[in-house]
Order: sequence, then structure tokens, then C-alpha cells
Amino acid sequence: MWKKHPKALSYLFFSEMWERFGYYLMIGIFTLYLKDVKAGYAMTEKESADLYGTYIALVFLTPFLGGLLGDRYLGYSKSIILGGLMMSFGYCLMSIHNLTMLYIAMTLVIVGNGFFKPNMSTLLGNVYSVPEHLHQKDEGYNIFYMGINLGGFICNFISAALYITYGWGYAFIAAGIGMLLGVIIYIIGLKHYRMYDVKKAMAPGDMPFSRIVLLILVPSVIAGVLGWMIPGDWFGSDSTDAFIFACIPLFYFYGNIYTKAEKSEKKPIMVLLTIFVVVILFWAVFKQNGSALNTWADRYTNREVDGTTQKVFDNLILAQKVTYQKDSVALYDDQFRLQKANGIVTKEFNYPVYFKNVAPEKLPAEGEQVSLWATNLSQSINPGWVIALTPVVISFFAWRRRKKKEPSTATKIAFGLLISAFSALVMVTAVYMGNNGSEKVSVLWLIGSYGVITLGELLLSPMGLSIVSKLSPTRIASLMMGGWFVSTAIGNKLSGVLATMWDRYDQKANYFWLNFVLLLVAASLGFILLRWWNRVMNEKGIK
Repeated sequence: MWKKHPKALSYLFFSEMWERFGYYLMIGIFTLYLKDVKAGYAMTEKESADLYGTYIALVFLTPFLGGLLGDRYLGYSKSIILGGLMMSFGYCLMSIHNLTMLYIAMTLVIVGNGFFKPNMSTLLGNVYSVPEHLHQKDEGYNIFYMGINLGGFICNFISAALYITYGWGYAFIAAGIGMLLGVIIYIIGLKHYRMYDVKKAMAPGDMPFSRIVLLILVPSVIAGVLGWMIPGDWFGSDSTDAFIFACIPLFYFYGNIYTKAEKSEKKPIMVLLTIFVVVILFWAVFKQNGSALNTWADRYTNREVDGTTQKVFDNLILAQKVTYQKDSVALYDDQFRLQKANGIVTKEFNYPVYFKNVAPEKLPAEGEQVSLWATNLSQSINPGWVIALTPVVISFFAWRRRKKKEPSTATKIAFGLLISAFSALVMVTAVYMGNNGSEKVSVLWLIGSYGVITLGELLLSPMGLSIVSKLSPTRIASLMMGGWFVSTAIGNKLSGVLATMWDRYDQKANYFWLNFVLLLVAASLGFILLRWWNRVMNEKGIK
């Protein structure tokens, strides 16, 4: 797989792998930590989902500025190293149990990712922009994407062992160490991509950075503050209001890029802008892995292990010991019903609540202890599927390429949206099998749902990075890559908004039906625009 690719790929692969190790380790335990009434912040489902959505939205919003600074001023390597160090420090600070410190740590990770993410992806695109490797760009991004998910797969096993044995803080420190390893690997491989680290000179019509600060950044901050301060919750919460208001100047900025572009650049830029809009709904559903689907794994999935499996999980410290106490479960139900009757759920009671929806005949004896695999291990299902399916997808499209029948990058994105929609139907079926959450269901439903959406993801996410690299005018490559992350950020925030609605759906199947409809709308828009997307790409001589 590696032999015919540039040497730079292996270093960028492992650097990104360790960066994603840190990020997905943190995401895998974030809402669980926030809701923990003993060692966390005792947040409700709504509170944790709202903070989670805001956080992952801002993590993908800052690449807008980080890409600009990397393009014009710092260069890619300085931006990547600076961003990596900031993220490493931020993860370590999360180990301090203090709400103010948590927000400081989140800010460091948010800003650091802004420097790291777009510049790493653009640098990889530059490596594959030379003639001898241009035809391998899609495949290179697929391999790179597998590195992302390799880190996302292994991190949850390490974090589970750490937080079960020592507490949440040690898991966050592990995330910081992983990020630091990524920076070290990047520095070691500098000689293989230093020549591709080229700052872009400003072209006529480009907006100076000082003007961007005055016309975009400052208005975004002001708009965000106004959104936070307006009476009532227009879009569900103050943070959501602030985020949406803050995005308005960004919409203006990308509209300005289009209107000021040269005639030959207008169509490619417009194609990218429409793709950015369409994929928002994909991210809105996909990014519920750390919120709603984490809740499903925690409360509605049978996590009990016994026999040989229990011994293995216990030895690897991947299972938690939980004691069944009938009175505790009854108290939880009483408190929960009381709060639901009042129209609001204010706190989670009496962790663990695992036994509240176990069938009576399957309940253990009073005081009996059982082993449950750690909830965050479910977060390794998606990256596990990516690792398993990536070679299959690469081989399939390589076979189609040899027959000169490989679909275009845009076609792959449209089909990725369509395939992803069916993952929601798997969860609808899981809800019915569990009698609307009154009984726990097999983890196979989660595995199946993640498998379907992962196939869609492999056709969409790496292809999105690839198409931005292919269609972007060279002088604004990182800015347009930043645009891809802005659309991801909006989708991420929408995922948090959707997850805050979890407790409002008494019939959980309707929640997943909503996800299905959203993805079906996105796929329909993609196929409506597909012919035009392909025509513009053919005019540019690319697929």
C-alpha cells in the first residue's frame, strides 16, 4: 500500500494518527465525564450535549483562520507544530477538575486544532500535486484517513483502562502525550515535505489579514456576543444562538471570495461552496457518536460480560464492576419521572443506572456484582470499521480505475450521503427490538449502524478533502480547506442541537427517523447537483 506513494505520506500518516489518538480519546469520554455525578460535573443530557456540540463545532471552525495564517504568514510546518503543542497542553489541563480550567483547556485545543488541521490536510494535498503522484491523490487521502482512524481506534482501550483504574484525569493526560508524539514524528519527517511548505503570496483582489480581522473576526465576535445576550433561546440555547450569529460574517467572507474571484475560478469555488452546504447534514448525524450514540451505548446496550470474555476484559481493565441495588434503581426512576412531569430533567441520579431497563428475569441478585465493558469502547467501532473497510474501498476503486470506470470524486460524495442515511434505519430497528428502550439490545445493532455510516463516511470525508485540494485555486487552498472545516463545524454544532433533544423524544425511534430524513435530504441535493459538479470538474480536467 505504501510502496508507490511519496515517503512524506508515512510521516504525515503517523503524525495525524497520534493527533487523532488524543482528540478521539478526549471525545470518547467527554460527555461521560461531564455527566458523572461523582467525579465529573453532574450535567444533564441536554447540558452535556450542548457543550459537546459547541466544543466540536469550534474545534472545526478555527481552521478558517488557522488555514489563512498558514497560507500567508506562518507556513504549514510552523502552524502544525504550534497547533500540536497547544493541543497537547490543553488535553493535559483537562485533567484538573475545575470548570474554569476546563474552559481554558478547551480553548487551547480549539485554537490549536485551528492551526494543525487545515495545514496538515493542505500539506498532504501539496505532496500529491506533483505530476507523478497526482493520480494517487484520492488513494493517498484514503490511506491518510486510515491513519486518523487507527489513532481513534486504539485510544479508547487505553483511556478505558486509565479512567477505570486511576480516574478521568489520567485519561486526559494520555491524550496530551499522544498529541506530543504526533508533533515529534512530524518534526522527524520534515525533510520529506519541507519543499511543499510554500507560503502563498497575496494575489490581486485578496483580502489583507488586517481587513479580515476588522471585517470578519471582530464582527464574528460581536455577533456571537449579541447572539449569547439576546433574550430567550432562539435556537435552543445561548451557545447555539451565539454560534449561529458568529457564523454570519463567515458566510459573507466566502461569498466575497466568490464574487472577487477571477472568471475561471468562479465555477470551481461555487462547486465547493455547494458541497460545503450539502455535507453539513452528514456531519450533523455522524458526529452524534460522542453524544446520542454514546448515550445509547451507555444506557440501552447490553454491556454485561461473563465467562472467558469477562476474564479477558477484567485482565485488560476494560470492564467496570457494578453492584445491583434494587432501591437505587427505584430511586432513580422516581426522580426521573418527577422531573419529566415538571417538564425538565435537571440532574442525573444514582449512577450507575444501568439496571433500570434490564428485563426482570435477567436482573442479578441483590448485591451481586457484574462486569460491564466500558462505554467509551463503543467509540472504537467506527474507526475499527474504517481500518477494515479502507483497503476494500481502495481496492474497489483501483479495480474500477483499471477498467476506466472509476466514479468521480463528486459522485463518491453523493453516494456516501445516500449510504449513510441507512445507518439511521438500523438504529430505528434497534429501538423497536428493545421495545423503545425498555429493554437493552445487543451491541451488534451499534456495530451494524456504525458499519453502514462508515462506508458512507469513506466515500465522503476523505473525498471531501481531496476535492477541495483539486478544485481550490492555489492562492486560497488553505482558505477553501478552512471552508470545508467551517461546514463541518456547523454540522457538528447541529449534532449537539439534535442530541439535546434526546430526552424530549419519548419514542426514541422518531429521533433516528429524523436523522434518516436529514441524510436523505442531503443525498437528494447531492444527486440533483451531481451533473453540474461533474461538468465543472471535467472542464478543469479532473475527476
